[in-house]
Amino acid sequence: MKAVQVQVPGGPAQLKVVDLPDPWPGAGQVRVKAHAIGVGRPDVLIRNGTYKWMPPLPAIPGAELAGEIDALGAGVTQWQLGDRVLVSARELAQRGGCYAEAIVVDTEAPYRLPQAVSFVDAVSLPNLQLALALMRVAGQPHSEHPFVLITGASGGVAGMLCQVARSQGFTTIGTSRTESKSKDALAQGFDHVICAGDRPLTESLAEITQGQGVNLVFDHLGGHSLIEGMRSLAPLGTVVSYNIIQGPPTEDVFQLLRQLLGKSLAVRCFSMHTFDQDPSARRALMESAIELMAQGVVQAPAHQLFKLSEVRTTHELLDQGLASGKLVMCP
Repeated sequence: MKAVQVQVPGGPAQLKVVDLPDPWPGAGQVRVKAHAIGVGRPDVLIRNGTYKWMPPLPAIPGAELAGEIDALGAGVTQWQLGDRVLVSARELAQRGGCYAEAIVVDTEAPYRLPQAVSFVDAVSLPNLQLALALMRVAGQPHSEHPFVLITGASGGVAGMLCQVARSQGFTTIGTSRTESKSKDALAQGFDHVICAGDRPLTESLAEITQGQGVNLVFDHLGGHSLIEGMRSLAPLGTVVSYNIIQGPPTEDVFQLLRQLLGKSLAVRCFSMHTFDQDPSARRALMESAIELMAQGVVQAPAHQLFKLSEVRTTHELLDQGLASGKLVMCP
């Protein structure tokens, strides 16, 4: 089978399409033939060798794969050939492994996909699972008409957060770096999108919220973005930081919290790895995500389709910040 390996960490050029023996399931395992493979930020971290949960080299990146079961190991009774499933690396003993034409996993790992969810849409479900987890850990807003700020609004996780937040009564505000990304974010359902550089973010947010401030901030950028989010919070507001793409903030976060003591603000750092040792909670979040998408409550983002042989192009788009929606490879 064809697969993508990282043999030496580095840039997109280190992604090698290789021929590997076809995997065969052992007892209690199934093989899933890939129809769609998601491309995301954790894959970049595996590629450049900086992922905290780095698999051993040579490594196959990839955190999500949707397809059909095409081989059963001995003793497997809960699955049949042709069953439509999603494989998330969050259910695997070792992260990665999905940049391949097929993958062998234990029988408890896959999620059953209803016909209402296409394979291409299904690889966005882990982002929806993350969005549901983020909303859960953020807590309930202390306002009848809450506002939420979501940075990097054109991204896949941001789009899911927007839809989940709107379904829970929030007015959604996103940030973007360009006018084209602002249009993409508005198409995903954001009520407001602020384009960076127009004017200070705090001024724009004060105008949109009529001085109330935002009740929640979901920030994956870090750096100055996280500080601006903190300064824009309403009393009892919370910032949830789930990545720091632009690096850590240079300003002392705790000192800023003390400066804004009268608002009693909170900052939480979050990772889905929190649920690594809690499979029942993790799987319940994914089952909820599948149901929401199957019912049409949440829509998968627009996607860009690529061949497995075009994997370097997908990573170049991620590195350059030019990816919108979801990048998907179809073997």
